[in-house]
Amino acid sequence: MDQINWGIIGCGNVTEVKSGPAFNKVENSRLVAVMRRDAEKAADYAQRHGVPKWYSDVDELINDPAVNAIYIATPPDVHEEYAIKAMRAGKPVYVEKPMARNADECSRMNAVSKETGVPLFVAYYRRCLPYFVKLKELIDNKVIGDIRFVNICLQWQPYEEEVGSNPKPRWRVDPAVSGGGHFHDLASHQFDLLEYIFGPVNTASGISRNQAGLYEADDITVANFEFESGILGNGSWCYTVNKIQREDLATITGSKGRISFSFFEKFDIIVETEQGTEIFNIPYPAHVQQPLIEQIVKDLRGEGKSPSNGQTGARANLIMDWITAK
Repeated sequence: MDQINWGIIGCGNVTEVKSGPAFNKVENSRLVAVMRRDAEKAADYAQRHGVPKWYSDVDELINDPAVNAIYIATPPDVHEEYAIKAMRAGKPVYVEKPMARNADECSRMNAVSKETGVPLFVAYYRRCLPYFVKLKELIDNKVIGDIRFVNICLQWQPYEEEVGSNPKPRWRVDPAVSGGGHFHDLASHQFDLLEYIFGPVNTASGISRNQAGLYEADDITVANFEFESGILGNGSWCYTVNKIQREDLATITGSKGRISFSFFEKFDIIVETEQGTEIFNIPYPAHVQQPLIEQIVKDLRGEGKSPSNGQTGARANLIMDWITAK
């Protein structure tokens, strides 16, 4: 492929800033069509973002001859269906994370990619963000020595629409749509990045429960996990604390020091060793998916390899299935 002409299925909130504008800012890449079941919203998105075509039917977008690559930005319940349709139409797929609702759906998607020879990529964009590239560089350079232990702590208060006299929780906490709850939405990013830095997790277990009863999905998870390398890890995720308890902290302990960082909200990487403390402040770019999209475009043009694909993307779902015993 020379010029990558993208079509977006599901031009919702994630595409407004994080991803959508980036397709036109990457060399040899262009956003040529969008689709949303609500025709009025599809037309509005196309008008605001300068996209030539819009559709309200997924098959029309997939079969548009002007589109030669598909970005699926829908909730996870239709990722498998739409990805397989697109791949069988011969069009490479870039699918939002988590890759699907569970590991079985991911496996079927990867099977079709292998069968058809059509590439499949997953939007685990932290693998290319400068903040996390620096984090991996520090680990690879053994700044804190040999790695012993990883700890994740993510505590968030409920979203406004999940509480109050007339709560209307979003699809992310409907397991039939998302595969789980906020854990599946956010921990997928975390486990994908940890495997990118430390290699495969070979065992994971945990307890996942609904304590607050605000929605159907579990709202608290605790887990232990081990990497093939022998590095151990644990984590806790709770989405029903008071806002003053909000915390997004991860620590990596090594034989010569410790690194503290944030997966989502802060831009400092704090390195503590016998030599003292060093802080790296690396803000995210305006469009956080742009660095990964650049690598995917190069991959499709035969100029490199994307660090995130269907095989790597499926791993996060597998680990979360282990932890939640799905």
